Amino acid sequence: MLRRSLVRWVVGLVCVVGAMSAAAQPPKPPEIAAKAYMLMDVTSGQVLASKDPEKPVEPASLTKLMTAYVVFDALKSGKITLKQTFLVSERAWKMPGSRMFIEPRMEIPVEDLIKGMIVQSGNDATTALAEGVGGSVERFVDLMNQQAKALGMKSSSFKNPEGLTVAGHTTTAQDLVTLATRLMHDFPEYVPYYAIQHYRYPGTPAANDTNRNLLLFRDPSVDGLKTGHTDAAGYCLVATSRRPVAGLGEGPAGQRRLLSVLLGASSENVRAAESQKLLNWGYTAFDAVRLTSAGQALATPRVWKGKAAEVKLGKTDGVVVSVPAGEGARIKTEIVRPEPLVAPLLKGQSLGVLRVTLASGEPVTEVPLVVLETVEESGFVGRAWDALRLWIQ
Repeated sequence: MLRRSLVRWVVGLVCVVGAMSAAAQPPKPPEIAAKAYMLMDVTSGQVLASKDPEKPVEPASLTKLMTAYVVFDALKSGKITLKQTFLVSERAWKMPGSRMFIEPRMEIPVEDLIKGMIVQSGNDATTALAEGVGGSVERFVDLMNQQAKALGMKSSSFKNPEGLTVAGHTTTAQDLVTLATRLMHDFPEYVPYYAIQHYRYPGTPAANDTNRNLLLFRDPSVDGLKTGHTDAAGYCLVATSRRPVAGLGEGPAGQRRLLSVLLGASSENVRAAESQKLLNWGYTAFDAVRLTSAGQALATPRVWKGKAAEVKLGKTDGVVVSVPAGEGARIKTEIVRPEPLVAPLLKGQSLGVLRVTLASGEPVTEVPLVVLETVEESGFVGRAWDALRLWIQ
């Protein structure tokens, strides 16, 4: 009887340890038929899966994401407008590869050129935009590389705005995630262009009106972003999806956005299917857990020498974390910050991190925290009194 009880106890202990070990392991992504990929939860800011994310690759027409960023920035600054027209040059008209089929000396509105670049992946439209914004293609490429550096794309080098194969024209999955995430964050008003399924400029071939992103026609939650293909690059796709998640909130706040970058697939259908596989896996293998809403304080620690006794710490757009499915109720959090906190503390100032772990102790993520409301320095008497109290401590 004692032996049987001991055996039961040992078996039970093995089961518990095995369950804890299984819970501690992050979900394993499916096999993906691509040279490199990365899956990002844009809502939480966490990378969910990747393969060779820093491997140099040719981006093909994914290059046009950087071209779009520079064009959108010019629109935002007022340098150009959507209704403004650009003249189609001989150089733009002669561009090989995917085309919008615009003719020399035509004057095309900027908005139509943007649609031609995004929906039809038109190299002619892209060149016309580059010449119109930069003055020349060469100057525009300089702007692209300057912007890439400013965004922190450390492994990217652009030689043209359209993505045709040229020696040294390379990027990485990691850099493309950075670019796509910033493009959506910095220019949300232009993101809807990437969801357009059909577009053609009046007078151009009707057969050339379909977006090459097959997921726009297969998954209603997908709203972008860009396809790419050359013989050297293979078939590539940056896809993004936004789905409602129970518990995150109402309206846009309740939407969870994932972003996949897939490089070097063998065909158009394979890049779509493998991207869909990545996105679906991300939504099912991980749960999104909201810890705070936009502007809500995650902590209110004591402040010394300030007009307020406490400071609100959090994240401007709220804190959401991605955890393995079923683990949301068991996560642990810890705030790591300087001590003591002494005024002045300015709104937006970085001030510590939130560490999130699973019950097993497995790290999940670290979320940078900022000051949500400025705490001004108090008067002379208040500062002197707090200085004395700090000294006594």
